[in-house]
Order: sequence, then C-alpha cells, then structure tokens
Amino acid sequence: MQDREKHGVMLTDSIEFGSKTIRYSLCFSERKTLGITVTPEMEVLAKAPKDATLEKIREKMRKRAPWILKQQHFFLSFHPKSTPKKYVSGETHLYLGRRYRLKVVIGAIEYVKLTGAFIEVGAKHADRVKILLKKWYLQHAERKFQMVANPIIERFKKHKVEPSTIVIREMPTRWGSCTPGGKIILNPELIKAPKGCIEYVILHELCHLVHHDHTKAFFDLQTKEMKDWEKWKGKLESLLA
Repeated sequence: MQDREKHGVMLTDSIEFGSKTIRYSLCFSERKTLGITVTPEMEVLAKAPKDATLEKIREKMRKRAPWILKQQHFFLSFHPKSTPKKYVSGETHLYLGRRYRLKVVIGAIEYVKLTGAFIEVGAKHADRVKILLKKWYLQHAERKFQMVANPIIERFKKHKVEPSTIVIREMPTRWGSCTPGGKIILNPELIKAPKGCIEYVILHELCHLVHHDHTKAFFDLQTKEMKDWEKWKGKLESLLA
C-alpha cells in the first residue's frame, strides 16, 4: 500500500455505519489532517496525511459518518428522478408543481397547450409527442426561470454578486450548478416543480457565488435569504421521485 500511495494512486475503501455502507476514494498528500469532501454526485473523497494508517483513517471516517450521510442526503435533492413515460393519452405529467393528464391528438397540425386539467399535444405521429412536449417544456423554462430569477438576483446585489448569465442545460444528476465565472446552469426539468422549488435552486446557486462550499456561512446565508428553504428542498426531493 505504501508504494502505491507514493505514486499518488487513488485507493477505494469502505466503512460500515449502522445499516449503511459508506464507500470512499482515498489518496495521500502532504497534509497534517484528514480532509473529507462529498461531491454533488454524492461521491466521498478523503485526503489523508502520508503517514496515516488505514485503521486510523477508518476510525476518523466513522466519526464523520453522520455528517457524510447528511451531505449525501442534501445533494439528493439536486438529483432528478425520472420515471419512464410512454407519452400516451391519460398519462400524468407535471408543470409548475401541478399534475396534468396528457391528451394526444393525432392530426396535421402540431401544437402543445394547457386546456384545463390537460396538456394537449397535437402531433402528426405518435413518436412526435415526446419531442413536442420536451420542446414546450424548454420554451417555458427559458421564460419562467428568468422571471423567477430576476428579483432574487436583484436582492443578491447587496452581497456584491451577480450571475454572468443563466443557462438552461440538461443535466442527468443535477437540478442546478454554477461556474467560477458566475454562470448559473439550470436543468429544464425543474419547470415541472413548483415556483418555490425553482426559487430555492436559483437561490442556492446564488449563495454559491458568495460562499463556494457548503460551510456554515453558506447555510446561514441561504436561511437568511429563504427561511423556508428546507420545505422547498423537501418538495423537490419528493415531487419528482
């Protein structure tokens, strides 16, 4: 193990904590204490001093296990959970937190519109329904996200931050993210969630422009700017499961 450590190889290990198994990647570096990071993809990374023993590392990992699991649970709210759809009449689809029944009309004219409790899709062929509905969601996301973001961005100017741009991009494991340059990226699937959930994700990313990591200062700012953020985080976790 020592030879591999010197060459900077990333090792994999795991610990048991109650009924949970926490797997983590481990590398060694010129540092004095063990550093643990949980990524937005819920991966656990550990950096240990070069002279640390595996036994000691595991002991410290177990002590930090409650925090690791809490962080993984936190990031879970940013992981869209998609149930495969067939895009046929009668199927349930979400828009801004409301459930609508899909009504498919096969004909010469293609369109998508809300009619009462239905999302009606006119398509030339059945295999066009998914494409048309996806395009409709994207168009609404482009307009709605900016409308929701504008007043929040205005508020954050007091923190001396402002996003360079808001980009909508499909992301398989994230609701939102931001770049060091200030670009905020939002998943178009977020248009299916209530407005409060959209506000939460945008505010979360704006907080990252002030505090880059999930420190106490980060959560203090998030709570100050949105006192009920945990409510909307919970809705986001459950609604699109």
